[in-house]
Amino acid sequence: MEESFFRQLLSRSANAVLDQHTLAKGADYVRRGRVREVWYERSDDAGTLFGAVQGREPEPYTAAILIGLNGGKPKFDTQCTCPLEGECKHVAAIALKMLGARSEAYNPTPSAAAPRADLGAWKPWFEALGAAPKVSQRKPPADAGLVFGILLRIGDGTLPGMQAQPVWLKPNKRGGLGAPQPVGQFQFGADPWQRLTPRQFEHVARLRMASPHYASSAWYPLSGERDEALLEILLHDYPCFVEKPSRGQVSLGDKRTLEWGWTLSEDGNQKLVPQLEGADSSTRLLRIAHIWYFDASARALGRVDGDAQVIDAALRAPALMPEHAEFVVEHWHKTSQLEGLPKPARASAPETHQAVPTPVLTLRAFPLLTHQNGMPHRYQAGCVRLSFDYDGPRLPFAPVRPRERRLYDGRLLDIVRDRSAEIAAVEQLEALGLIDIDLLPRLPNVPRDVFSDGDFVLEPRRGQLIAAEHLFALAPRLRDHGFRLETDAGFPFELLDEPDDWYAEIEESGNAWFDLSLGIDIGGERVDLLPILRRLLADPGFPLHPRKGEEPDALWLVPIDGRRRVPLPLERLRQLMAPLLEWLQDMPEREIERGSLRLRRSQASVLDELAARSEMPWRGGERLRTELARLRDARTPATEPPGFKATLRAYQRDGLAWLGFLADAGLGGVLADDMGLGKTVQVLAHLLAEKQRGRLDRPALIVAPTSLVSNWREEARRFTPDLSVLVLHGPTRGGLHDAIPHHDLVITTYPLLARDRDALLAHEYALLVLDESQVVKNSKSQAARIVREISARRRLAMTGTPLENHLGELWAQFDAVEPGLLGSDRHFTRFYRTPIEKHNDAERRERLSRRIAPLLLRRRKEDVLADLPEKTFIPRHVELDGAQRELYETLRLAQHERVLAEVQKRGLAQSGIIVLDALLKLRQACCDPRLVKLEGAKRIKESAKLDLLLELTDSLVDEGRRILVFSQFAEMLELIAKALTLRKHKYQMLTGQTPGTQRAELVARFQAGEVPIFLISLKAGGVGLNLTAADTVIHYDPWWNPAAEAQATDRAHRIGQEKPVFVYKLICTGTVEEKILALQERKAELAAAVLEGGSTQSLRFDEDDLAELFAPL
Repeated sequence: MEESFFRQLLSRSANAVLDQHTLAKGADYVRRGRVREVWYERSDDAGTLFGAVQGREPEPYTAAILIGLNGGKPKFDTQCTCPLEGECKHVAAIALKMLGARSEAYNPTPSAAAPRADLGAWKPWFEALGAAPKVSQRKPPADAGLVFGILLRIGDGTLPGMQAQPVWLKPNKRGGLGAPQPVGQFQFGADPWQRLTPRQFEHVARLRMASPHYASSAWYPLSGERDEALLEILLHDYPCFVEKPSRGQVSLGDKRTLEWGWTLSEDGNQKLVPQLEGADSSTRLLRIAHIWYFDASARALGRVDGDAQVIDAALRAPALMPEHAEFVVEHWHKTSQLEGLPKPARASAPETHQAVPTPVLTLRAFPLLTHQNGMPHRYQAGCVRLSFDYDGPRLPFAPVRPRERRLYDGRLLDIVRDRSAEIAAVEQLEALGLIDIDLLPRLPNVPRDVFSDGDFVLEPRRGQLIAAEHLFALAPRLRDHGFRLETDAGFPFELLDEPDDWYAEIEESGNAWFDLSLGIDIGGERVDLLPILRRLLADPGFPLHPRKGEEPDALWLVPIDGRRRVPLPLERLRQLMAPLLEWLQDMPEREIERGSLRLRRSQASVLDELAARSEMPWRGGERLRTELARLRDARTPATEPPGFKATLRAYQRDGLAWLGFLADAGLGGVLADDMGLGKTVQVLAHLLAEKQRGRLDRPALIVAPTSLVSNWREEARRFTPDLSVLVLHGPTRGGLHDAIPHHDLVITTYPLLARDRDALLAHEYALLVLDESQVVKNSKSQAARIVREISARRRLAMTGTPLENHLGELWAQFDAVEPGLLGSDRHFTRFYRTPIEKHNDAERRERLSRRIAPLLLRRRKEDVLADLPEKTFIPRHVELDGAQRELYETLRLAQHERVLAEVQKRGLAQSGIIVLDALLKLRQACCDPRLVKLEGAKRIKESAKLDLLLELTDSLVDEGRRILVFSQFAEMLELIAKALTLRKHKYQMLTGQTPGTQRAELVARFQAGEVPIFLISLKAGGVGLNLTAADTVIHYDPWWNPAAEAQATDRAHRIGQEKPVFVYKLICTGTVEEKILALQERKAELAAAVLEGGSTQSLRFDEDDLAELFAPL
């Protein structure tokens, strides 16, 4: 095939083979010099055009166009080495290069650089208006059924023609017609026309004779007035259908009029467009001899009133650029055929517009069917469409021309594109893994119209696109890289802008509670944050702690509802969750629904933490926040109330101010000063002040250990004589309960709570004071349960040892005075106790310390009593020897074997009683073999520790020392007493068997100097005694609980002590007693960590500790 003939065929058919969109891209490549070379190769009846086109890859793509003659008809084929493999912009580029066509001819909008280049398109248009109408050429084509009917089809183009085909139709089950077969193809014997009636035959013959070819099965073109008359007959006489019978039968419609108007497009061009009377978007215009319409909605085919030539010309009028408006308006007036058409508007010149473009990504979704493991998989795939915002006007990604016209805000702008900025955005997308859809092969099962210029996709694996929800997960990263994000209407998620405002709101609900809500404002819509925070907490994918490499300004896509997502700063979300963590975990469903969290006023310190972390504006709760400010600010020490018969120390006046703050706020608290700092006198001063303020309108109930009843009575009489006091103690108390409302102060004991329960619960109290509140550290004890039943307006606990063994004791005491502060026992164990005690969680420990700090006042002697004499600890070690050592080793081996068997059988956690019993026997062996309940042990008369004690007391008595000897074993005190008697030392003894009436007398005798040695059991005399006459304390045996030992020591080292105090601890070397000292240090560390904000290292008691306790000498 000669190259000239190839060029001629290519020129005629390029628009049919390649669509206008692809040709525009090819023209852009030609203009930019992307076509490196073209060459032609021929054969006898075919020719091939080859070309090298520079794409995005380093190596140029090779494109080819093959034209062959098949039976005299040209056949076209295209190929390319790009991912599309043909019918692409590279093929279009070499075709246009061969034809020598100017690339501007394929651009939808002519370049602004040559504004009058297209006047030639208007000149021949005006000339054609006066020319005679052209007779359309008929075209050949094709084929029969049981019911005679007519199929019609409409061609393509601005004003297409129409073709008709006589067919045989088969009735279907629904009562309609279908399965058309062209007449002449369906055989009924030798004569294919024998089924036709004479009138049908006449109409078929008229169609066939009007065609230049007598081919059967043909589509016959309709043209001329005779065909119009025939079409009206066909529509009247037979069932007629356009395209397919399934779309419904077509009838002859009424003649309609056509109105004309000029529309203004986004590029500033005007276009002459028709509007058919009673038509919608599905209506098409066509031409036979005159203009007809087809209304697809009404299934009507009819004539259009008007001059066919003028209508045809008007429909084919080119777009009117502003530069040509003057020319067209001028000629419009001079052209008589256009008198019935509106003239265009005059246009102003475009303004040059330069701006830095903002890349915009529109997230889109579409259904996609793929196959995984041979099974069909349908899902919503996602892509992004890139465009550029030039400070208002929006431009698509490609094809790119140096300048673009856009009508924006009533002005026509000539926008200068910033090509380098646009390319940088594309490169940024490619760096994130997104691919231009033009570079991918056509995906099966995806319609062509799904994608457009500027679409980018992620391809996790070949032939499969990323799902829409996974693409959406990239939204924060895309936004971080400077892209503005939008979502298409069909996208499953909508990305909202970041909040306009954050807020925290407080609503006070009576005296005990307040409601807290957090929220954000997004475009005027209020969104509650608490339900969102709870969902995030339950989401295993949410990072509660910063991940490695996390950016400081990282965002998290937070779901607002089923579709909408808002990007919120990740660190800010964590800052909001941290103070509320324990409540969010157990937030009731009803609170989730209403978007607020109900908290007790005693928990209001969380507001301070929220304010410090999140910097949110607060709404409401002014009274509550004022109370918080008072708590935060340094308190002015209170002065003694009038009538108080003592002078308080500075720290005691501060304590009085703290107690007053609690009363003003209606809160309970724990006064946890060290033993000996005068907690009782502070509470008495507070009670007197409350009476003078009028708030002691009901009695205050004091619950104390039996040993402290007389102390409370005497100190109230001494310091607050204006307070009327009722003591409920002893066998004569029976008739006194009715007098409770008539007194200011009612004193009872823990043992009497159960006996007097009904009588005590019959009254209401202004204040409930629990002295030595560690007594109710077991929340399941009878006393603890009754304490919670007592009706009191406020509650106060007093203890020098709020935490002795484990954190559960602390919870029990706080729950007794301020229920709900630390949640339920189960909640506290899960959220605080287990993480702190078992996992050494420093963050939880600090959180607990902050939570209780406002309602806990704890001062240590060394911090507030600079004038208190020095306290010196002196450990004295002694070696076991002889029969006592053998007894210890025998017991150790037997008890260790017993414990191991029990642990293996039941586990360490369930073997506590056996372990403690075994350790008790070893401790008794250290103290004195006679304590061990074995016949052989009782025969051993040696006791290394007793000998050491006697030597020590001999020398100390000779020095004039006053001595307190503590032991947890009352039986050991009896043995010590016998030994002291043999040595002629004067002593006295206080144990749990000592009557309460004798305690005060024993204390008075020792304080008066009548006896030098006071033997005291740890349980009976560890609290409530003021023994400042002593200057020496001896702990005969160590106890697990260091707080109990400290309480005992502080019987002497307290206010009123004027001499240095020496504290001796007697320890048997290498025995279980040394291991107890180590455990004491760990327990003391736990108390310091929680109550005073210290650190913790190892708080667990495990099998290694067990092995250490039973280690050999």
